[in-house]
Amino acid sequence: MSGSAWGLLALFLGVLAVLAWPLGRALAALCNGNLPRWMQRIEAPLYRLAGVRPERSMGWRAYALALLGFNAVGALALYALQRVQGLLPLNPAGMAAVSPGSAFNTAVSFVTNTNWQGYAGESTMSYLTQMLGLTVQNFVSAATGIAVAFALIRGFASRGQAKAKAENGAPAADGLLGNFWADLVRITLWVLLPLSFVFAIFLVGQGVIQNFDRYAEVRTVETTTYSQPKVGTDGQPVLDAKGQPVTEDASTQTQTLAMGPVASQEAIKMLGTNGGGFFNANSSHPYENPTPLSNFAQMLAIFLIPAALCFAFGRVVGDIRQGWAILAAMTVLFVAAVVVITWAEQAGNPLLTALGVDPSSGNLEGKDLRFGIAASSLFAVITTAASCGAVIAMHDSLTPIGGLVPLVLMQLGEVVFGGVGSGLYGMLVFAVLAVFIAGLMIGRTPEYLGKKIEVHEMKLTSIAILVTPLLVLLGTAVAVSAGAGKAGIANPGAHGFSEILYAFSSAANNNGSAFAGLSANTPFYNAMLGVAMWLGRFGVIVPVLAIAGSLARKPRLAVTSGTLPTHGPLFVVLLIGTVLLVGLLNYVPALALGPIVEHLILWK
Repeated sequence: MSGSAWGLLALFLGVLAVLAWPLGRALAALCNGNLPRWMQRIEAPLYRLAGVRPERSMGWRAYALALLGFNAVGALALYALQRVQGLLPLNPAGMAAVSPGSAFNTAVSFVTNTNWQGYAGESTMSYLTQMLGLTVQNFVSAATGIAVAFALIRGFASRGQAKAKAENGAPAADGLLGNFWADLVRITLWVLLPLSFVFAIFLVGQGVIQNFDRYAEVRTVETTTYSQPKVGTDGQPVLDAKGQPVTEDASTQTQTLAMGPVASQEAIKMLGTNGGGFFNANSSHPYENPTPLSNFAQMLAIFLIPAALCFAFGRVVGDIRQGWAILAAMTVLFVAAVVVITWAEQAGNPLLTALGVDPSSGNLEGKDLRFGIAASSLFAVITTAASCGAVIAMHDSLTPIGGLVPLVLMQLGEVVFGGVGSGLYGMLVFAVLAVFIAGLMIGRTPEYLGKKIEVHEMKLTSIAILVTPLLVLLGTAVAVSAGAGKAGIANPGAHGFSEILYAFSSAANNNGSAFAGLSANTPFYNAMLGVAMWLGRFGVIVPVLAIAGSLARKPRLAVTSGTLPTHGPLFVVLLIGTVLLVGLLNYVPALALGPIVEHLILWK
């Protein structure tokens, strides 16, 4: 890694820590329900209108049913909006209805915080669909993830079932985790909306567009010459003696520039780790990401809430060191990933070197020269370590080892900071597994934060960890075996396999980025990836809530001389080892067939 790359990484981590610390304090207060009176007065009419009593805490089953029902309704509403967008206002470009397969895939994608896009936004979605449909889901899907994290934190912080029964009169079988509807409102109203408003204003100041204008026809500096079929006076194509269409040269000096309310969507796209771009080129489009400063701010926005949730976790459970330990494990894995991908991209591509490209310039293929290799590599790690999917470089053009890094980060379950909420609760699941393994090694009942980890919690932990590998590996196996799956491959061999493996890793782990060499907007992939996204999201959330409910019923045990400290360097190493061994071993054979063998072929 070059000195400038190290400097960029250090600056990023330093600014992130400074911003995340106070936000973590605010999130902890929100999780505990410590809101000022003026906030409560603003919320009260919303609760009365919805018939919600925010003080009534839910057991994990009620919390899960409310969450699943809300997201199912959101998916149906977004699907319907896409299907009728041609009849609705705020559609100056006259966008037609989205096809059923693409509408299904997109609805599931945005509801699950995946934001996988098999379409070009500026030529598919109207302004109304972008704002009322996609942007709304950007907010509520992010709020859903944070709400699940809050529920699990409360499970660890709970003092046990006696207190829970006294507060609510709920049966002992239901550990109380808070009120999903109150969490959803408060997270959206007091975290996501204010941050997005401030960030959107900043982006507008940097040059990101925000308007409802018609698409603009502008005159270009150069004349573009192209071939087109020659048409006769009867309006029919002219054919030559062999019956082939005759072409003629034509030229143009105009270009259509897409407009739209971009800054408002860009802000929540990053802060909510959503990733769906207003434009097909995503954050490499100058209307979405015009300057190096906006690029740096967007990278910070992706990690801001996930990092702050670590601090909030420590505060709510009563030991800030616990939050630092989780954050340290995430940071070590993150830095290692940045070092590997930056080294791989700066090392260059021997095939390009053979064509006369200066090897000292590194692998610039597919990268925006405004940002270069260091920023592009850092962004690629951030967007796949978090559940974001926004891109400023073509991941399909990364070197094999460079492409391996985003793959691995997603396959770990996106727990290296991860998505808003999902990163923390995913890492806490690994922490539960880590203390269980440590308990087996020393021969005593494992505990984490004073809660005994027993057979029931381990069964649920196993389910939460194994859901996504099953979806990724089974989906990839079906795709490379079925004719409809192989038909979408643009590149044969190991790289084509990597494209499919990347697509299912991205979908099942709710990331949304793509190698983009795979033609995925087909009935086969729309259906397969849609199912992977839905089960990858809620197949993990339900067992996590069940773990939270089980922990909430248990009393917190006092710390003794035999208690494993979970806030020091030893636990951080144990946690990192558990993430790598358990999270990654499932994928080693598949990775060997894709990026690893491709690297060996490239550097033979």
